[in-house]
Amino acid sequence: MKLSRPLPRPSLSHPSSRSLRRSLSRAPSRSAQAGFSLIEIIIVTVLIGGIVAFAASQILGGSDKAKYNLAKAQVQTVAQKVQSYESDTGSLPASLDDLVTAPGNAEGWLGPYAKAAELKDPWKRPLEYRVPGETGPFDLVSYGADGQAGGSSVDADIAYE
Repeated sequence: MKLSRPLPRPSLSHPSSRSLRRSLSRAPSRSAQAGFSLIEIIIVTVLIGGIVAFAASQILGGSDKAKYNLAKAQVQTVAQKVQSYESDTGSLPASLDDLVTAPGNAEGWLGPYAKAAELKDPWKRPLEYRVPGETGPFDLVSYGADGQAGGSSVDADIAYE
């Protein structure tokens, strides 16, 4: 078997060793340092923050409108429960609490017709219930986002009709 002789060590005069030494001593070129500068990062961060702030205002700004629409549906639903109570007992409830617990004088009560939480509007205020009503046998009203009678937009009263 024939022994191979060891490979010669590259000398400093060898062309590949000179280029290796040169590349270690020089700073990398601009293209090798590709990346973002601090000002570019700040600009992108500000733009992203602006977009997020805009989106959040659109989403959160619609919450009162959504609550207003929910209150409209809730007033109609509670009014139907009042009518169910009347159908079963032959009379309107004295208060909305009669939908949750049976009053002592209600014959034919098949409730509970509602849960206590359903008797509050989305702003956590109790629905206004009056017997007899001004426009019908009973009035059922949510006073909107501001909780005051009257108003416009999401502050407007929501009444059963």
